[in-house]
Amino acid sequence: MSFSSLGLSDALMRAVADTGYTTPTPIQQQAIPAVLNGGDLLAGAQTGTGKTAGFTLPLLHRLSTDAVGAKLTSNTSPRAIRALILTPTRELAAQVEESVRTYGKYTRLNSAVIFGGVGINPQIKQLKHGVDILVATPGRLLDHMDQGTVDLSKIEILVLDEADRMLDMGFIRDIRKVLAGLPPKRQNLLFSATFSDEIKALADGLLNKPATIEVARRNSTSEIIAQKIHPVDRDKKHPMLAHLIKSNNWSQVLVFTRTKHGANKLVEQLDKDGIKAMAIHGNKSQSARTKALSEFKDNKLQVLVATDIAARGIDIDQLPHVVNYDLPNVPEDYVHRIGRTGRAGATGEAVSLVCVDEHEMLKDIEKLIKQTLPRDVIPGFEPDPTARPQPIQLRSGGPGHRNGAGRPGGAPRKPGNGGGNGGGKPRPAGGGNGGGGAPRAAAQHRSGGRGR
Repeated sequence: MSFSSLGLSDALMRAVADTGYTTPTPIQQQAIPAVLNGGDLLAGAQTGTGKTAGFTLPLLHRLSTDAVGAKLTSNTSPRAIRALILTPTRELAAQVEESVRTYGKYTRLNSAVIFGGVGINPQIKQLKHGVDILVATPGRLLDHMDQGTVDLSKIEILVLDEADRMLDMGFIRDIRKVLAGLPPKRQNLLFSATFSDEIKALADGLLNKPATIEVARRNSTSEIIAQKIHPVDRDKKHPMLAHLIKSNNWSQVLVFTRTKHGANKLVEQLDKDGIKAMAIHGNKSQSARTKALSEFKDNKLQVLVATDIAARGIDIDQLPHVVNYDLPNVPEDYVHRIGRTGRAGATGEAVSLVCVDEHEMLKDIEKLIKQTLPRDVIPGFEPDPTARPQPIQLRSGGPGHRNGAGRPGGAPRKPGNGGGNGGGKPRPAGGGNGGGGAPRAAAQHRSGGRGR
């Protein structure tokens, strides 16, 4: 199947041709006709499957070819927001909006992205001027709704992207507040990597007789990703990582740590080893995160160290290596992490450095993905067979353990508890871009705004 058989407009086909893509991915083959049909959609797709184009292309087609779109005279004429795309992080918001601009460049539609972490005034100016397609993180969008600086009364299409991650980050109450401000008659598209009971409940309340598509087995990991475990003592993880990078000549490695402090410490250690590394996490400034991500994508940075939430927007087609320096305390996050490699038909390698403290976490992961991962002991790094597990530091407040919900620190997350806005690349003032932020507590003072 080719893109030309999907019924997209000439303007969109020209933009697709500019990107060099000729064959749609499975999610695009199914999602594009479903969205063009005008009905609601529930789509299950892992990261790296091409889902962003799966909803941006048909969304752009519908808005640019209907009666309203046909009357648009220029890219700058005032207009109402007709499509809203909600994402969990600022990086993802910026990348989605970049896709909207890439594919919509030959249409007369315009777009903007808003998130916390940068000044709100340039965003207000952009919204006042008029936007067709708005990409936003929930917290900063609610700030604009509270201030009356955004009008969502003309929304025709709503997209919830990575809905599972938005729920994980505690955005459910924010999402419901946003939904309450939208017109009841609209097309709803919900994309999620996993179909948990929470996602099904959200879909039941949001979607009207949706088409349902799922392009990967539930909670599956890509078969073109080579996965392995390197058993190692906890205090030998850093030397082992440096050894792997140098001995294998790895030039582009995404490394996951459990905490922000762990990410910073690892970067310092790798720098001393002569390995250029930078970290991205919620405590980093937006400019620092953007710089690190840009240099990593351009192969100017050998190692990018990230926490789970900060890495959510990383989208690199040919990323060869992902390393779990720390195993995630939520098993599903393992699937999200290693999904950063093995994209677009390329092969990838996912390596996990596992110490005795993490054996229970590893069991949970293997149970979820329904496979036993191969163990590979590296000579010189053989783990001490008499080592005893210690409590894992899940956050700065002290040692914690997983409860039944898989949340760190013991207490289950309450619905509506804070969630941070995440990432992206800010454009110059007046460009409509904003910034995101780390998860916010439910009782956070409003002086800093949501998603600072």
